[in-house]
Amino acid sequence: MNRHKRMWRRIIVLAIVTMVLAMFGTRLTLAQEAAITPTMDDITAIKMSIDTSWVLLTGFLVFFMQCGFALLETGLVRATGAVNALLENFIDAGLTALVWWAVGFGIAFGADNGSGLFGTSYFFPGMAQMSELYPALNINVLTMFFFQFAFAATASTITTGAMAERTDFVGDLIYSALIAIFIYPVIAHWVWGSGWLFTQGFHDFAGSTVVHTVGGVIAIIGAWMLGPRPNREWGNMPKPHNLAYATLGTMILWFGWYGFNPGSTLGAGNPGLIGLVTLNTTLGAAAGSMSTLFFVYARSGKWDLSATMNGTLAGLVAVTAPCAFIEPWAAVIIGLVAGVLVIVAAEAVEKAKIDDAVGAFAVHGACGIWGTLSIGLFALPSLTFAGAMAGKGGLFAGGGLELLGVQALGSASTIIYVGITSVLMFGLLKAINRLRVAKKGDEIGIDAYEHGASIWPDVLPLVDDSPVVKSPVSAKAPAGD
Repeated sequence: MNRHKRMWRRIIVLAIVTMVLAMFGTRLTLAQEAAITPTMDDITAIKMSIDTSWVLLTGFLVFFMQCGFALLETGLVRATGAVNALLENFIDAGLTALVWWAVGFGIAFGADNGSGLFGTSYFFPGMAQMSELYPALNINVLTMFFFQFAFAATASTITTGAMAERTDFVGDLIYSALIAIFIYPVIAHWVWGSGWLFTQGFHDFAGSTVVHTVGGVIAIIGAWMLGPRPNREWGNMPKPHNLAYATLGTMILWFGWYGFNPGSTLGAGNPGLIGLVTLNTTLGAAAGSMSTLFFVYARSGKWDLSATMNGTLAGLVAVTAPCAFIEPWAAVIIGLVAGVLVIVAAEAVEKAKIDDAVGAFAVHGACGIWGTLSIGLFALPSLTFAGAMAGKGGLFAGGGLELLGVQALGSASTIIYVGITSVLMFGLLKAINRLRVAKKGDEIGIDAYEHGASIWPDVLPLVDDSPVVKSPVSAKAPAGD
């Protein structure tokens, strides 16, 4: 009997212990699950981290395009202006960063004052904006500042190419600063800062208008007001001094464009859109290169490297605005047209006797305008989002002429504003004798005059620009010595 009692006691104790352990284990499991189950705040923080990393990474690629522009321009100009081209492209980044931080970013992306013309906040951004998200995005204001700084630097870099070899260096510093303060930021606000063009429904995904048309128009006006390089023969463009530099620069620019266009999603939350933009960017560049290659060959019987490089850039510029709104087949058409347009435009500039040293207007201006208008032809209604034209398709997508009209309005407005401000800017520089390098610089080469340097000192000795002064000793020396 006692044995049975002891057995039942053991069973009861074991049951109680098992229940206690089970209850404790359940509570522990629930606590562990509560500890590892992400909250909405956790998910938001992760999304912000991913989007920030994406935008910064693509911004770094856009900044690297400064290297591409430097090599391209340096390779396409004559050897006596190569050092000048390198320094102008190099210092453009540093100068633009400072004025963009102080003023430009606020005008472009600050809160609108109600006019739709310019922003009025985010001047001198700093620690106060560390935790402030840019409206409607998952990135903070400082991340947005850096990404857009890389774009702003591109606009003035385009200009230096057209005006290469004969611009006063102080004048270059002045106009680069003014572009980043008064010209580029205003257009950026109109389109990307929820300004009046955005409200009208104007679309420009990554900058065919905001960056490239702006840079191209400034470039052609600057080249016109500056005058041609010395010893310039119309109809016979000076030969590039180093096609290897130019080719490497072009490849770097193509690579950087994968930051320029895909990065303009401003977040990694839509992988499908990023893939479409990347594909369209690639096809536009490829089609531009091929159409230029064969178009020039059909006319000259030569496979022209420098023309093909400009054709590639033309395709990239043209597809930059519509890359998020079109089917891939449309990107091919846009690139093919741009590859021919760049040659026709360059010849028109030459016939007008405007010395655009690297074809900047043909690549960025003419093809930027074409890319902007192409949205009004090929955009899909399911992909458009801006203002009054949200959900509207292009002409060939059954949308009629409405979107094309808005695109033409935006392009024309940009050309007019940039044209007027550029004439005033370069006119001021001309009035204070800071537009063109001194006559001595034209005579001995701008590298020797402005920088006291030669890019190839062993094969292109530096011309001494200092006055010849006879020493008293040599003046008294006998005639036979």
